[in-house]
Amino acid sequence: MDVENQSVTSEFFLRGLTDDTELQPLIFGIFLCMYLTTIFGNVLMMLAINCDSHLHTPMYLFLCHLSFNDLYLVSITVPKMLVNIQTQDQRITYAGCLSQGFFVAVCTVFECFLLGVMAYDRYVAICYPLRYTVLMNPCFCINLVLISLFISIVNGLLHSLMMLHLSFCTDLEILHFFCEIAQVIKLACSDSLINSILIFVTAAVFAGIPLFGIIFSYIHIVSTVLKMPSSEGKYKAFSTCGSHLSVVSLFYGTGFGVYITSEVIDSSRDIAVASVMYSIVPPMMNPFIYGLRNRDMKEALKKVISKTAAALL
Repeated sequence: MDVENQSVTSEFFLRGLTDDTELQPLIFGIFLCMYLTTIFGNVLMMLAINCDSHLHTPMYLFLCHLSFNDLYLVSITVPKMLVNIQTQDQRITYAGCLSQGFFVAVCTVFECFLLGVMAYDRYVAICYPLRYTVLMNPCFCINLVLISLFISIVNGLLHSLMMLHLSFCTDLEILHFFCEIAQVIKLACSDSLINSILIFVTAAVFAGIPLFGIIFSYIHIVSTVLKMPSSEGKYKAFSTCGSHLSVVSLFYGTGFGVYITSEVIDSSRDIAVASVMYSIVPPMMNPFIYGLRNRDMKEALKKVISKTAAALL
């Protein structure tokens, strides 16, 4: 197989989810609806949190960042896929592919850490309610977000810089709808063992540490709640955690599902289909989970919708 050095490589080809031209309009319609739903839901969440002073608390600060991260994640991948389907042009530049892989890596790790930070917030609120305002002060909360973002950016840069050292073959077709780093390095003709090890290690560390924190937090939360004398207190405590647990289960569940699929199925196209479950479905569902399960959020959303409707009339 001929080798083309990465300095010469100018573009890749994103083959998408299928080569069947008859299915392309259907896929375009489905992903357009999913994208618009995700944008609308997450923008509405951010507006509700920013417009309602009752929601200016640490939990909703983290939720606002989660919504922005979800919005950004789908905006990195889906619009390019829709344009490719509409124009029947599957090309993406080398720099564009590298940038897309970088931002997807950043957003994915940032999501993990945000979910871990939100679990810690619930842990402090339930286990140390009298010290909550002191422990979760605004400065500390902002620092948690900034540290999480910094770690995520370092992770993305690490993978991107390692990809710069790879040489690629003349076959530059990516059987995916975006430049997932793990799929891109499969096209390398040079030794990519270090890149593969790096992906495994960083995924284990940057997804594992927040998951461990989530499990640790909820073990202590359950222990504290079970010691509460009133059933009303137990219900209120568990209800504040329900939405977060649902989001965590959706994100990590789909993520593990993709990992298991990639180990069992030796097909990049099938892995691409499975990747939809962690890259698009959680960002689309998160606003519905928090909007439907959280009473304060429902009230804030009603106010935003009523104000928007009144302004339009």
